[in-house]
Order: sequence, then C-alpha cells, then structure tokens
Amino acid sequence: MRKQQLTRKTGETSIEMDFSLDGTGETNIHTGVGFFDHMLTAFAKHGRFDLSVACDGDIEVDQHHSVEDIGIVLGQLFNRCIGTKEGIERFALVSTPMDEALSTASIDISGRSFLVFNVDGMKDKVGEFDTELVEEFFLAFTNNAKITLHINLNYGKNTHHIIESVFKSFGRALRVASTINPEIKGIPSTKGSL
Repeated sequence: MRKQQLTRKTGETSIEMDFSLDGTGETNIHTGVGFFDHMLTAFAKHGRFDLSVACDGDIEVDQHHSVEDIGIVLGQLFNRCIGTKEGIERFALVSTPMDEALSTASIDISGRSFLVFNVDGMKDKVGEFDTELVEEFFLAFTNNAKITLHINLNYGKNTHHIIESVFKSFGRALRVASTINPEIKGIPSTKGSL
C-alpha cells in the first residue's frame, strides 16, 4: 500500500515515478533540471523515502512544466501511498538549518489541500533554475496530495541554502506525519475520517 508508481504523459511532459513512504532514502532522479534533481534527492534522503523520477519535459521552452508536473505526480503518489490514513501521526513540525538559513515545515495530512509559503528574499535564479518554481512545486504537490503544508523561512541569505533547507524540512516533516504509530487506533480525527 505505501509504495506506488505512476506514469503521466501530456503534451508538455512525460513522467515515470516510483515512490515509497517506508524507504531508506534511495534515489534515481533525472528531471532534466539539475538543481531540482538535487532538491528532490535532499527531500528523499532526509525523509527516508525511496524515489525514482524520469521526466522528459519541454525544458527548451521553460522549466515550469517539468517542475509543476513532477509536483502533481509526487502528490498523487503520496495520496495513494497514505491510503486510509489509519494509524498515522498526521501532524508534524520540523525546522532544518542549512548553514545560515533556517526553515520550518508544518504538515497536516488532513485530506484538505492548502499551502502557506512564506519564503522571501530569494534571488531569481540558482544557476539556471527559476526559484519561483519552488512555490509552484509545493502548490502542485499539496493540491494532489490533499495535505495542508505551511513553509516558513525563519531567516537566510544564500538562495541555494534557503531552498535546500526548505526541501529538507519538507522531507523530514512528511516522514514524521506519515509514520504509522501503533498507539494510534483508526483514523486520527475526531470526525472519524480525513
């Protein structure tokens, strides 16, 4: 149940992805966007997820479609992997430093899609990567994973460090929130459903 794979093809991208919640951090990631590969690797490594991504996108036009569509597919896979949500921790709050940068990710696997993204002060690019796509990735992920995610930059100066801190916090928080706790019986909600 907690391991899934998905293929998605559109006129802009062709994506094959495998994702396991209960992994060890093994990755095989080729998105066509080098910095984004680095961030997804950091996410999986620190969340201890197994993640394989192969994306053939129209990066000759823009990186946008590849980054957004990978967020869509990863969100859909997470939603499938989490299943009925029985016994999961559900909530997590994690802060992660990366040198001078510190960010915090707070997650509720609620069945409701919502993103708060308070990350200011980044330069427009890290190498060839458009930094505005970080928010686009997380918006696509939350909409398809059906989770609430708050990302806050506490402080930071170096844009690479800021984004890496964000992805590490996200991975670590998602791991905690999706962990099965044997002390939690059934769905962790007073409503009885999520």
